[in-house]
Amino acid sequence: MSDPKNIVLKESEEFEGLPVEGPWLEDDIDLKDIVTQYYEKIGFQATHLGKAVEIWKRIEEIRKNEEIVVFMGYTSNIVSSGLREIIAYLAKHKKIDVIVTTAGGIEEDFIKCLKPFVLGDWDLNGSYLREKGINRIGNIFVPNDRYVEFEKYMTEFFERLSEKQEKENKIISASELCYELGKFMDEKLEMQYKEKSILYWAYKNNIPIFCPAITDGSIGDMLYFYKKERKSNLQIDVASDIVKLNDMAIYANKTACIVLGGSLPKHSIINANLFREGTDYAIYITTAVPWDGSLSGAPPEEGVSWGKIQAKADYVEVWADATLVFPMLVYSVFK
Repeated sequence: MSDPKNIVLKESEEFEGLPVEGPWLEDDIDLKDIVTQYYEKIGFQATHLGKAVEIWKRIEEIRKNEEIVVFMGYTSNIVSSGLREIIAYLAKHKKIDVIVTTAGGIEEDFIKCLKPFVLGDWDLNGSYLREKGINRIGNIFVPNDRYVEFEKYMTEFFERLSEKQEKENKIISASELCYELGKFMDEKLEMQYKEKSILYWAYKNNIPIFCPAITDGSIGDMLYFYKKERKSNLQIDVASDIVKLNDMAIYANKTACIVLGGSLPKHSIINANLFREGTDYAIYITTAVPWDGSLSGAPPEEGVSWGKIQAKADYVEVWADATLVFPMLVYSVFK
């Protein structure tokens, strides 16, 4: 019979590694010190966030001496939240080179230049809100008057695009639409309203914004109204953008992918990097789980299996709500 004590207290092999340790709050430290010096040692997702800080710092070091194209992807809920201003900061200071997002990530950025979204409550009755003309995104409220105001601008904008299409005999791509929308915003809005806009700074700094599903949102609704009411032949070309996006990855010396959430932006970015045998660096922040086989929940190792992330790449997945960790990540890298 085996000795129960030897079973329970099985002899271990020598194992060296980083000791698990948290910050001692009696020390003279601030939040940045905690994230940059301790997070990797705390364990669980804090360790992953600490690694994300180190990877992004490494990317910034590379940018000083050689070309590295930084792809930034995010879903529309990121712009619904206060993370919009952080992404606008990155675009303003040219810390990102390519943006891929959903329709909501474009239109909500514009709408917030007109009127703010408002904090509400997770538990308010949906029927009650509908009667009041208030739309809910989690605990963020968007009254319908925001969309009414947005339509006024979009009708004029679509008219401009229609004239451009007719004059140049060319169908505009979704990325060109985003550029033109940033230009339109620059002309129509005062600086105080556009200062924190992603679209505005992407336009000013010539950062392309790709949106393969450009009509899947209020922009699509407004386009429907415009085409029905004006009998317009305005069209949007989504095919040319796939060439432009893929080529930005193919011809890059090195690439990095920073993705908040999943869905279409995530796949568009990593699939473009497949054409160059994978990205060199990747940071994922997501709450999606991998158990259902969805792309949103697919971990970096799955991307490696497809050749979308290089086997030798430096990558990390932070499994957390981006509103909690992305501000700390960006602050720790750039401030």
